[in-house]
Amino acid sequence: MEGEEGSQQPQLVLADKLFLLRQPDVQDIDKVRYKEDVFTHVKDNDMVPLYETLIADSVLDMDRALLDTMRAKIDDELNKLDEKIADAEENLGESEVREAHLAKSMFFIRIGDKEKALEHLKVTETKTVAVGQKMDLVFYTLQLGLFDMDFDLISKSIDKAKNLFEEGGDWERKNRLKVYEGLYCMSTRNFKKAAKLFLDSISTFTTYELFPYDTFIFYTVLTSIISLDRVSLKQKVVDAPEILTVIGKIPYLSEFLNSLYDCQYKSFFSAFAGLTEQIKLDRYLHPHFRYYMREVRTVVYSQFLESYKSVTIEAMAKAFGVTVDFIDLELSRFIAAGKLHCKIDKVAGVLETNRPDAKNALYQATIKQGDFLLNRIQKLSRVIDL
Repeated sequence: MEGEEGSQQPQLVLADKLFLLRQPDVQDIDKVRYKEDVFTHVKDNDMVPLYETLIADSVLDMDRALLDTMRAKIDDELNKLDEKIADAEENLGESEVREAHLAKSMFFIRIGDKEKALEHLKVTETKTVAVGQKMDLVFYTLQLGLFDMDFDLISKSIDKAKNLFEEGGDWERKNRLKVYEGLYCMSTRNFKKAAKLFLDSISTFTTYELFPYDTFIFYTVLTSIISLDRVSLKQKVVDAPEILTVIGKIPYLSEFLNSLYDCQYKSFFSAFAGLTEQIKLDRYLHPHFRYYMREVRTVVYSQFLESYKSVTIEAMAKAFGVTVDFIDLELSRFIAAGKLHCKIDKVAGVLETNRPDAKNALYQATIKQGDFLLNRIQKLSRVIDL
């Protein structure tokens, strides 16, 4: 199941195409191509469970003859695999028995039978001694989880992998796990942790079975922009040689990053508009599209206002290359949501910043926590008195 260096795992390529096939923003001509690719992959790999699901969802049309042919091929292949397992158990050593069981697990993964694949991966694990080989089985499980975004399975598998590393394990697999965990964090909206894990893996990236290096850099830059302060962003992202070698290949990304750091807000908004389609049509980022758009705008508006005690709305609108009405509406929403620390003087057409004092905020938080604790103690004392 693991892709060779530079090649994405075929099942995850299929998952991306299935996702795009269901998106209303994808053009019909592209959907025709994706549908053909999906059908070819399903047919070539005898993916009966997925084929039946796609027929039920009206994605693919029913072909009874094809279905019967695929089932017959699966039965035939399973008989051969069971014969190899029996032969290995009777005549060969433990490593050959493990390999025979692993081959059956990989077959279930190839045909898209998730339940049987997971079941047989557990059987294979009982035949496995080396920690590195056990880790490889966890990676296969993680890929199964990523295919249909089974976050419960992914989370448990990551925890299992971390426990295995306490028994040993090599650095290459540890670094690969960071990318898997980073992808999980990004997919569950924990962008700060995702950025940290991705940045830790930049110079050691070998996880080509998940996505190409270009895509990895794309995720790293997007998560870092809303997670890091300006100093860290400069050191770890803007000036990172690994990122500099790739970022120019990704449309709008270099302008998006550098215009933010260089305070070129008009260019930033232009690049931001160009990136929205890529973010919206990414399988892992799509559920968080609106959230990410808000967070990026919060970062850029906060950075602009950081330089001023007060500034006219007109000057800000000019800096961003948008209308006064747009900025007025945008800022009012962010201020109401507590995302920006400023207020709008509509009569004078001025924005006045009121950045919170860190010590005062800490004092208020301590008072609030103290009140909460006293209330809990009083409730507890009443229970004890009774």
